[in-house]
Amino acid sequence: MPENDVIAAGARTAIRTPRPADEEEFLARARASADLHHPWLSPPATPADFRAYLERLTEPQTEGFLVCERESGALAGFVNINAIVRRAFLSGALGYAAFVPYAGRGLMSEGIGLVVRHAFTHLGLHRLEINVQPGNAASIALAKRAGFRLEGFSPDYLFIGGAWRDHERWALTVEMTGIGGPPR
Repeated sequence: MPENDVIAAGARTAIRTPRPADEEEFLARARASADLHHPWLSPPATPADFRAYLERLTEPQTEGFLVCERESGALAGFVNINAIVRRAFLSGALGYAAFVPYAGRGLMSEGIGLVVRHAFTHLGLHRLEINVQPGNAASIALAKRAGFRLEGFSPDYLFIGGAWRDHERWALTVEMTGIGGPPR
């Protein structure tokens, strides 16, 4: 992976911005991971979906990152910061998914840590949320490992897979991390 593409790097992963050249690998990994993602989310599955995803990432309220294995540069997953609100709120909501065969190897934990640090330092956010369907044990465990705290329950919160789904709300503020954050 070219170093000039890297936004931040850890021991085993690096994060970078998705680009059109990632389409083939991203879509192949999403197809291979369909059983892992079902019924929790539906990442882009077609070239048109991927192009629409890249277009959404150009909006000011959205940031997107690919989590790449450092050694090979392979796409291990992705993390998006959605619904970014500025001014007094300085908040965003994380959405993420690991790709097979990288799921369960700790790469997403490291990748989310890199995104959190980037969000609290370079993007100047104060708060991040992860909204997880209650039955998604792997995602809840990832939120806990990343230091997020359970704040509540939202019935019928997001429309996923043709139905409104309940979600647990997990949150992290810059003060909880010790990173140091945006000016007041």
